[in-house]
Order: sequence, then C-alpha cells, then structure tokens
Amino acid sequence: MLSKNEAQDILESSDLIWSADDVAAAVDRLAGDIGAALSERHPVVLCVMGGAVVFTGNLLPRLTFPLELDYLHVTRYGAATTGGTLNWLVEPRHSVAGRTVLVLDDILDEGITLAAIKERLMKRGAAACYTAVLAEKELGREKPIAADFVGLKLPNRYVFGYGMDVSGAWRNLPSIHAVKGK
Repeated sequence: MLSKNEAQDILESSDLIWSADDVAAAVDRLAGDIGAALSERHPVVLCVMGGAVVFTGNLLPRLTFPLELDYLHVTRYGAATTGGTLNWLVEPRHSVAGRTVLVLDDILDEGITLAAIKERLMKRGAAACYTAVLAEKELGREKPIAADFVGLKLPNRYVFGYGMDVSGAWRNLPSIHAVKGK
C-alpha cells in the first residue's frame, strides 16, 4: 500500500493519457453503441469488480433501456502488477441461462480474464455474451478475445485512473494516466 505522499508523487510524475473530458466522451459513445445493439434484449449486466465499478457507475445512467445489474469478481492480479492464476472470488447471483449478458470491465489487457469470464458464462447457458471495456491496451499481439465495445485505446504502459489502480491508489481519478517510465 502506498502512503499518501507516494501516491501523490506517482500522480504528479505521471503522463496524462486521456483527460476526464475524453473519458466522458468515450463513455457517452459506448452508451450509444451498447443501446443500439442491446436495447431490445433486456440484458443482465455484470460489473467485473473492482476495476469496472467507476466505468459501470458512469455508464449505467446513460443506458436508457431496462436491464438487470449484477457483478462478479475474478482476478489474476491481486496485489501484483502482472497477471497470475485466475481466481474466482464472487460468481453472479442472477442466472444467465437463456439470457443476453453484457460484461463490463475497466481494461482489456492480455484478455485472459475476460475470455475466461465469457467462456464460463456461455457454459452456464447464456444465450449471448457481449463484452464492453472502457479501455483496451494495444499490445501489438493477438489476444484470446476481442471486446464487442471499446471506449479508448491505451499504449502498452502501466496505466491508472477511472477504476484502474496503481498499488491500490487512484481508481477515483476521472482521467487515465501512465506511470512515468512504465
């Protein structure tokens, strides 16, 4: 865990990747795209905890159709900065059998976690499973999944803000930053 001063130093030395206005515009665009595709389907929307909380909280009021909200918690990171073994902490409470599902996540990085989530939901009988991410990191290589809806593209750097953290800090930023030199 970072001290307040350490967290402040990271923010002050970071590079701004997307401003708060850019992020808000991307969420608006995503809401329009998702509405056009899913407004007639009454989907179950699943927030991937904890990174997608900010994205979900800002996207939902922009979706003008009925939906059911639930969440799941699966992680490969824990306190680490690189992915490890997939760990399912909380399964969705709602049944997804026969339903259209929309999974909301903060970032599509390597794609391993999101691909595993989609595979598990389809095995549980989802009629269709769509994925929406606030941001996708451009790695320059193939990923096991492509998100159906992507708000912003990110460089292959250690990013934080708008739900994404740096050592537990700065998920609450309205903008997206990259750690200096990473």
